[in-house]
Amino acid sequence: MSTLATTVDGLKLPNPFVIGSGPPGTNLNVIAKAFKEGWGAVIAKTVSLDASKVINVTPRYAKLHSGDSKEIIGWENIELISDRPFKIWEDEFKRCKDMFPDRVLIASIMEEYRKEAWVEIVERCQACGVDGFELNFSCPHGLPERKMGAAMGENPEILREVVGWVMSAAKKPVWAKMTPNITHIEDPSRAALKAGATGISAINTIRCVMGVNLETLRPEPSVEGYTTPGGYSCRAVKPIALRMVMEVAQLIRKEFPDRSLSAIGGVETGNDAAEFILLGGDTVQVCTGVMKFGYEHIKPLCDGLLAFMAKHKFEKLADFKGKSLDYFTTHADLVKRQTDRKAEQKAAVVAKTVKSDAEWSGDEFVKQSAALAR
Repeated sequence: MSTLATTVDGLKLPNPFVIGSGPPGTNLNVIAKAFKEGWGAVIAKTVSLDASKVINVTPRYAKLHSGDSKEIIGWENIELISDRPFKIWEDEFKRCKDMFPDRVLIASIMEEYRKEAWVEIVERCQACGVDGFELNFSCPHGLPERKMGAAMGENPEILREVVGWVMSAAKKPVWAKMTPNITHIEDPSRAALKAGATGISAINTIRCVMGVNLETLRPEPSVEGYTTPGGYSCRAVKPIALRMVMEVAQLIRKEFPDRSLSAIGGVETGNDAAEFILLGGDTVQVCTGVMKFGYEHIKPLCDGLLAFMAKHKFEKLADFKGKSLDYFTTHADLVKRQTDRKAEQKAAVVAKTVKSDAEWSGDEFVKQSAALAR
């Protein structure tokens, strides 16, 4: 019988579905709801030591619908990291681990370019009992002007240095979360892994402008008539996420085979998750999907993934993790493969031509005649 239970970086999860850092993990109330519903792990909303500079606006979301339907296929947000004081988070991390000692709670952390700040936040979170860390090097809006988030993730040299600071203090698994707003995602991923990161999370949201209101001529979401580019998520980003997850997975397979990969990007069904695992994901994160369907959506996600596994007779996730990576190659190789196949087909036709009168067949007479024609 198939099982979704898995162990990643020493963390035991009942299933590979992880609440991605964001609104679904914004306080203890919602984190507890996620665990009660059965999510494999929760990554809390990103925290920093000083939340006083974090000021959100309203509205801060914009949705893209499919044609005239109500189906949401794209979601933009300009929401910042947690605006709650770090001391409150310390208390809630402790309480959460008291309530759910056997469940996996991961702290998403972000700080400015100061070693002492990164070391302090790691040590204080660890003292609260969190099971691991996700380093937010990828938030595309709001905090890059403070040299945080994507401003770090776009610079492999800085990223490598910061991961090194974290690893000097961390006693728990550390995942570095990558920004997709870069040409080659392998570069910052390699830098993080060389610095000792236990794994990679990919991808965060894609920097975007959702659209322009043709009545008011103002871009959305409009705050006092103005806006700023935000992070794009939901189903529409899945093909881009699949490509980048594949690239990171190939890097890990080739250079860092003992490291993990947490895949993110438009996951709404068990089949979506299967695709990401086939391309090398150890776990699959869901954030916008929870905002669309609620915490109880974990049940159809698990059912869908189990149905896929049963169909292909996979007993555990490791049976198909990365199984589709072997089928990626270069365009030149595709041309060669197709040329070789056509040559083989032509050779097969030649091999079937009549070489003596005894080989003529009543059933194949027309085909044999055609093969002998110029």
